[in-house]
Amino acid sequence: QVQLVESGGGLVQPGGSLRLSCAASGSVFSINAMGWYRQASGKERELVAGITYGGSTNYADSVKGRFTISRDSAKNTVYLQMNTLKPEDTAVYYCNAGIKAYDRQFNYYWGRGTQVTVSS
Repeated sequence: QVQLVESGGGLVQPGGSLRLSCAASGSVFSINAMGWYRQASGKERELVAGITYGGSTNYADSVKGRFTISRDSAKNTVYLQMNTLKPEDTAVYYCNAGIKAYDRQFNYYWGRGTQVTVSS
Protein backbone atom coordinates (compact mmCIF):
# COMPACT_ATOMS: atom_id res chain seq x y z
CA GLN A 1 0.00 0.00 0.00
CA VAL A 2 0.97 3.61 -0.56
CA GLN A 3 0.29 6.42 1.87
CA LEU A 4 0.71 10.18 1.75
CA VAL A 5 0.95 11.93 5.10
CA GLU A 6 0.87 15.71 5.42
CA SER A 7 2.20 17.74 8.31
CA GLY A 8 2.94 21.35 9.19
CA GLY A 9 -0.48 22.94 9.25
CA GLY A 10 -1.73 25.16 12.04
CA LEU A 11 -2.89 28.59 13.07
CA VAL A 12 -0.87 31.59 11.92
CA GLN A 13 -1.43 35.33 11.89
CA PRO A 14 -1.82 37.23 8.61
CA GLY A 15 1.58 37.92 7.12
CA GLY A 16 3.08 34.85 8.77
CA SER A 17 4.62 31.73 7.29
CA LEU A 18 4.10 27.98 7.41
CA ARG A 19 5.86 25.07 5.79
CA LEU A 20 3.86 22.01 4.83
CA SER A 21 5.42 18.61 4.24
CA CYS A 22 4.02 15.51 2.58
CA ALA A 23 5.83 12.19 2.69
CA ALA A 24 5.00 9.15 0.61
CA SER A 25 5.56 5.76 2.19
CA GLY A 26 4.81 2.12 1.60
CA SER A 27 5.21 0.33 -1.72
CA VAL A 28 6.59 3.34 -3.58
CA PHE A 29 8.60 2.41 -6.68
CA SER A 30 8.68 5.84 -8.29
CA ILE A 31 6.89 9.18 -8.04
CA ASN A 32 5.91 11.33 -10.98
CA ALA A 33 4.28 14.71 -10.40
CA MET A 34 3.41 15.92 -6.92
CA GLY A 35 1.18 18.76 -5.89
CA TRP A 36 -0.71 20.64 -3.24
CA TYR A 37 -4.42 21.36 -3.38
CA ARG A 38 -6.65 23.18 -0.94
CA GLN A 39 -10.31 23.27 -0.12
CA ALA A 40 -11.86 26.12 1.80
CA SER A 41 -15.15 25.68 3.58
CA GLY A 42 -18.00 25.71 1.09
CA LYS A 43 -15.69 25.82 -1.92
CA GLU A 44 -14.35 23.32 -4.42
CA ARG A 45 -10.88 21.84 -4.11
CA GLU A 46 -8.34 23.82 -6.15
CA LEU A 47 -4.77 23.33 -7.27
CA VAL A 48 -2.31 25.45 -5.31
CA ALA A 49 1.03 24.31 -6.74
CA GLY A 50 2.51 21.40 -8.64
CA ILE A 51 5.98 20.06 -9.37
CA THR A 52 7.04 17.53 -11.96
CA TYR A 53 9.65 14.79 -11.57
CA GLY A 54 12.08 17.07 -13.37
CA GLY A 55 11.41 19.99 -11.05
CA SER A 56 9.18 22.18 -13.22
CA THR A 57 6.65 24.05 -11.13
CA ASN A 58 3.32 25.77 -11.59
CA TYR A 59 1.25 27.87 -9.22
CA ALA A 60 -2.24 29.22 -8.85
CA ASP A 61 -2.28 32.93 -9.61
CA SER A 62 -3.47 33.66 -6.08
CA VAL A 63 -0.27 32.27 -4.52
CA LYS A 64 2.39 33.23 -7.05
CA GLY A 65 5.26 35.05 -5.38
CA ARG A 66 4.18 33.92 -1.91
CA PHE A 67 4.26 30.10 -2.02
CA THR A 68 7.10 27.84 -3.12
CA ILE A 69 6.80 24.13 -3.86
CA SER A 70 9.82 21.86 -3.74
CA ARG A 71 10.57 18.16 -3.48
CA ASP A 72 13.20 15.85 -2.08
CA SER A 73 13.08 12.78 -4.28
CA ALA A 74 15.43 10.83 -2.02
CA LYS A 75 12.92 11.23 0.80
CA ASN A 76 9.78 10.91 -1.36
CA THR A 77 8.69 14.21 0.12
CA VAL A 78 7.14 17.38 -1.25
CA TYR A 79 7.09 20.71 0.58
CA LEU A 80 5.05 23.89 0.36
CA GLN A 81 6.63 26.99 1.84
CA MET A 82 3.88 29.53 2.41
CA ASN A 83 4.85 33.13 3.12
CA THR A 84 2.86 36.32 3.55
CA LEU A 85 -0.21 34.29 4.42
CA LYS A 86 -3.63 35.87 4.05
CA PRO A 87 -6.97 34.99 5.67
CA GLU A 88 -8.17 33.76 2.26
CA ASP A 89 -5.45 31.08 2.36
CA THR A 90 -7.40 29.38 5.15
CA ALA A 91 -8.30 25.89 3.98
CA VAL A 92 -7.54 22.22 4.33
CA TYR A 93 -4.42 21.53 2.28
CA TYR A 94 -4.11 18.17 0.53
CA CYS A 95 -1.09 16.50 -0.99
CA ASN A 96 -1.44 14.62 -4.28
CA ALA A 97 1.08 12.44 -6.09
CA GLY A 98 1.26 10.18 -9.11
CA ILE A 99 2.95 7.04 -7.84
CA LYS A 100 4.00 3.77 -9.41
CA ALA A 101 3.99 1.04 -6.78
CA TYR A 102 6.24 -2.00 -6.66
CA ASP A 103 3.57 -3.98 -8.50
CA ARG A 104 4.04 -1.42 -11.32
CA GLN A 105 0.51 -0.14 -10.97
CA PHE A 106 0.25 3.65 -11.37
CA ASN A 107 -2.30 5.69 -9.42
CA TYR A 108 -2.86 9.14 -8.06
CA TYR A 109 -2.94 9.25 -4.29
CA TRP A 110 -4.28 11.80 -1.83
CA GLY A 111 -3.25 12.60 1.69
CA ARG A 112 -5.85 13.14 4.40
CA GLY A 113 -5.20 16.87 4.55
CA THR A 114 -3.85 19.37 7.04
CA GLN A 115 -5.72 22.44 8.27
CA VAL A 116 -4.20 25.88 7.71
CA THR A 117 -5.94 28.77 9.44
CA VAL A 118 -4.81 32.35 8.92
CA SER A 119 -6.36 34.62 11.49
CA SER A 120 -5.49 37.32 13.96
